[in-house]
Amino acid sequence: MGLFGFGRKHAKKQAEEAVEESKDVEKSTEKSDQTSQADRDETAAEQDEAEQSGKGPWDSLDSDAPDTDEYLDIGALMLPFLKGSELRLKANSQTGDVLGATITYGSSSLELEPFAAPKSLGLWDEVRADLLKANPSCKEVDGVFGKELTLPVKVKGKNLLTRVVGVDGPRWMLRGIFSGPAAKGGKEKDVLDGYLADLVVVRGDEPLAPRDLVPMHAPITPNQRRGEAEDPESKDDESAQIPDRPEGPFDSDQQTEVKTTLSRGPMFSEIR
Repeated sequence: MGLFGFGRKHAKKQAEEAVEESKDVEKSTEKSDQTSQADRDETAAEQDEAEQSGKGPWDSLDSDAPDTDEYLDIGALMLPFLKGSELRLKANSQTGDVLGATITYGSSSLELEPFAAPKSLGLWDEVRADLLKANPSCKEVDGVFGKELTLPVKVKGKNLLTRVVGVDGPRWMLRGIFSGPAAKGGKEKDVLDGYLADLVVVRGDEPLAPRDLVPMHAPITPNQRRGEAEDPESKDDESAQIPDRPEGPFDSDQQTEVKTTLSRGPMFSEIR
């Protein structure tokens, strides 16, 4: 009897120990799962950050920026060539200062404006907040370049949807306004999104107040930069030597017909 009694107690003790071990294993497994999930989340965040950092628009001093030898130089922006596109510059009729550039592709357009920004923080968050406050119909959405806005505007009595994208760089912010099908989706959106991602911003060393336009000028072609424009034969053959050269006009006093420009300075959030 004593033997069997001892056996029952021993069996009971073993069962209790097994339960405790099982609980310890569950806790250990749960802790391991939580740690693994945290590691996965951290890794995913690092991957997202790496992917985002690998996207343009680019700063001219970035070692990963694309080669701009065949880009069109308009000062603050180095523009890639897009087959079938048209470039128009918006300029002040009195001073001739270039105020922006618009790329038209198919039925869509992309208006570009580079602004000076502080070193310490990005300007796009402030600009986006200003636009949301000033325009009740404006909505914030997630896009290819981060947070962007959809904004209906009236053009010739019609309501048109635009996408307003902002990208912060070192001491600059580039704003892009997509109109037409590129504001919604489809091939033209993909093409112009890719165009914006290939842009290179040249901030320069000139001291500028935040929200001031980074200076632009009339286009300088790759051949002109290489000094070949002095040769008349080279100039005549210039369009054939530039891959996918967009159609003109390239003169600095050309006014863009796109009416979705967001005014800068004190009227930064208004629509003209």
